[in-house]
Amino acid sequence: MSIFGKIMSAIFGTKADAAPAGGGAAAGAGSSGGAAAPAATVDVAPILDQAVKAKGEKLEWRTSIVDLMKALDIDSSFGARKELAKELGYTGDSNDSASMNIWLHKQVMTKLAANGGKLPPDIKH
Repeated sequence: MSIFGKIMSAIFGTKADAAPAGGGAAAGAGSSGGAAAPAATVDVAPILDQAVKAKGEKLEWRTSIVDLMKALDIDSSFGARKELAKELGYTGDSNDSASMNIWLHKQVMTKLAANGGKLPPDIKH
């Protein structure tokens, strides 16, 4: 499963019961999917806030891709973030981690919103 697929599963998997059991990987592809999938809106903030609380660390998922990945128990290493950037079509310098991280966070938030994620108003996507 792709890294973005893991993020989607971690956030939507617990609430997205409308999708068929085998549809997890296909949902990340976003091509045709099922008609029921886009109908379900998932409030992202409470899910991520709960994940952060469970970690017992101060994680700023609203602004940091690293903290978002850590909250979801997804590898947040530089290599994993470079792989995620490649998946999402990053064309900048992948060795400039600060710029890449900002871009990644924005892209992930945009894609979550495009896939039925309800984001808090303070998140710019």
